Amino acid sequence: MSLKHTPLDGLHRELGARMVPFAGYDMPVQYRDGIIAEHRHTRERAGLFDVSHMGQFILEGPGITTTLESLVPVDLEALGEHRQSYALLTNDEGGVRDDLIITRWGPDTFFLVVNAACKAEDRAWIESQLAPGQTLRELEGQGLLAVQGPKARAVLAELLPFAEDLTFLQGAHGELNGAPIYVTCSGYTGEDGYELSVPEAQVEAVARSLLAHDDVAPIGLGARDSLRLESGLCLYGHELSPAISPIEAKLNWSISKSRRSGGAKAGGYPGAERIAREMSEGTSRVRVGMRVLGKRPVREGQNVLNAAGEVIGAVSSGAFAATVDAPVAMAFVDSSYAALDTELSVDVRGKALAVVVCKLPLVPQRYYRG
Repeated sequence: MSLKHTPLDGLHRELGARMVPFAGYDMPVQYRDGIIAEHRHTRERAGLFDVSHMGQFILEGPGITTTLESLVPVDLEALGEHRQSYALLTNDEGGVRDDLIITRWGPDTFFLVVNAACKAEDRAWIESQLAPGQTLRELEGQGLLAVQGPKARAVLAELLPFAEDLTFLQGAHGELNGAPIYVTCSGYTGEDGYELSVPEAQVEAVARSLLAHDDVAPIGLGARDSLRLESGLCLYGHELSPAISPIEAKLNWSISKSRRSGGAKAGGYPGAERIAREMSEGTSRVRVGMRVLGKRPVREGQNVLNAAGEVIGAVSSGAFAATVDAPVAMAFVDSSYAALDTELSVDVRGKALAVVVCKLPLVPQRYYRG
C-alpha cells in the first residue's frame, strides 16, 4: 500500500529529513542534526513538529454532549467553551480503542484530535453511535503543527499575540498569514507549547514563518518519542491498547470524578464496570517507569525479570532520554514489583540489563497554567 504524505512533505525533504513509514504516512524521523540534538533543542528552546497525520474531526448536533459522554469517561458537560480534555475511547472489555483530545467549540460542537493509526476505526465507531441530527466530519484538508518548548510562547506571540494569553488546555480561533487557524495550548512533550490546525493550502507558509525564528528548529518522530517518554506520556499501541485498561496504564486521573463509582454520572461508558472495579481493587499489572543502569537501551517487547530471573512483565517503550542523559523505559510489570526503587532487569538478547523502577515523569512538566 502506498504511503500518504502530509502537506509538509516537500519541506521535510528540503530540510534534510530522513523519512520513514509511520501510521500509513511518510514521516520525518529526524533531520540533519539528529534525534539527541532535536530533543535537547525542544527542551531548551522550541521545536516545530508536523503532526498533520493525526485525525481532526468536528462532532456536532443536538444532544452531542450526552452522546460523547457515552463513549468516554469524561464529564464533558462541565467542559467550558474552547476548553480541552484528554479522553479515552474505551471498549466493552475496559480496554482503550484510542486516546484523544476533545475541545468544546460550542454548546453542540466538539473538535476532536485522534491518533493517525486509529482515525478510520474511530470515525466508524463514533458514527455508529450517533443519534439522528448528529454528524461527524473529518477535516481532511487540514494540517496540524505543534510548537513545543520554553521559547514556544514568545515565538508564537510574535505571530499571534492572542496566543500568549492561552493557558494549558485552552484554545482560540485566529488568523495567521491570511489563513484561518485554531490554536490550542497543548502538546505531547511535557513542555509549554501549542498545536495549530491550519488549512492545507497555507500550512507550509505558516511552518516557514515559525522556522524563520532563530529559536525554532524542525523536530522529527524520533525526538517526539523520547520527549514524551521522558515526560511519562503514554503512546497508543505501546502503553494503550484494546487489551490495556486505563487503570493498568495508571491513567486513573483521566476518569472524571463524576464518572467514578458514587459520582453524579457514574459509569455509562463502555467497560465502566471493569474500570470501576480496578479503581477500587487495583490491578495485577501496572505501568511503571524504569531507568536503565548503564548506556545500553532496552526496547519494546523485551521481558522484565525479577531477582530470581523470572519474567514479571515486558517493556512497552524504550529510548535514550537526552535530558536525563540515560536510557529510560516504560513497562507493564506485576504490581508487586511496581514500588519505586525496585531493582529489576531486562532480558536483552540473553543478557540481563539492570534497571530500577523510577518516578514518572523523569523531567518536570512545564505546562503553562497562568
